[in-house]
Amino acid sequence: MKIQVNARNRAHQFDAAPSDRILYAGLSAAVALPYECGSGTCGTCKARLLSGEIDDAWPEAPGRKFLKGPDEFLMCQCSARGDVTVEVAAFVQEFDAGALVPKALEGTIRSSTLLTHDVVELQIDIDAPMAFDAGQFVLVRAPGIAGHRGWSMVNYDHNAKSLRFIVKKKPGGALSDWLFDAPRTGTQVDVFGPLGSATFYPSLAQNILCIAGGSGIAGMMSILSRAAQEHYFAEHSGDVFFGVRTMKDAFFLDEFASLRRTCGERLKVTIALSEDSVPAPEDHPLLAFDTGFVHEVAGRHMQGRLEGVRAYLAGPPPAVDASVRMLLMARMSTANIRYDKFS
Repeated sequence: MKIQVNARNRAHQFDAAPSDRILYAGLSAAVALPYECGSGTCGTCKARLLSGEIDDAWPEAPGRKFLKGPDEFLMCQCSARGDVTVEVAAFVQEFDAGALVPKALEGTIRSSTLLTHDVVELQIDIDAPMAFDAGQFVLVRAPGIAGHRGWSMVNYDHNAKSLRFIVKKKPGGALSDWLFDAPRTGTQVDVFGPLGSATFYPSLAQNILCIAGGSGIAGMMSILSRAAQEHYFAEHSGDVFFGVRTMKDAFFLDEFASLRRTCGERLKVTIALSEDSVPAPEDHPLLAFDTGFVHEVAGRHMQGRLEGVRAYLAGPPPAVDASVRMLLMARMSTANIRYDKFS
């Protein structure tokens, strides 16, 4: 089937199979269609149907609240019945030469490890190696669950054959209930990616700041992993602020300590506890602890230290929004604030 997308600057054409979501088909054809979450929540990929017919795989997608007319739809949720022409209110370019083009893969859940009472680490083996940039995410669809979910990779490996993720249990969340209700080792899932623009490259040559809450720390771990592999902190500093409610909600403390040992004094890690007191220093000698919401803690520690810094943010939308406001009030340039919206 032929898909034509009329953008503000030009029209783009690409092919799609009957079951392909229009957004995913376009991205796979190296057409940079607008998106943020890619999973039906943000509304960024909305389009207007000009001709043809489409099927909506998830009529209850939260992002439908951003649609204003009966001819508007979410490209991440809809597939074409035949040739279609759609319109988007954005400038659309083709991918830059050498850019990583997302693709559809099959995955198998190899392991599932409970990190806290409501956070699980998944390892998914994929059927073909995937190259991705540190900080990117993929979309995962489990059998019998409507829609995809965006999960950031914890690991950073060149042409990875296995991907690690952190998933937090969401009350009433269909996929998180599915993960926590029964063992899922061996289950096949659909994977699409890589996606996202909150990426880190060693050529950045700036100090980096990572502010994350809960499972948002996943993408930060990928960034730190690549930075460690490239000995980035030999010349640049890194400040990591990880927000959790209490010590029982904290995880990856051993991984943070290992990174500190590997990267040295230029890397600092602070755990922000919003509902708990600071533990004894001897319990985690390589880590710092403070009380308050993560954006508040980061704001105190980074006061006067934001010049020449690239900030990466992740976590629940209210926490990301609060961190953005804090950084803007501290006069950080928007060009140095990076995050993806896929919660």
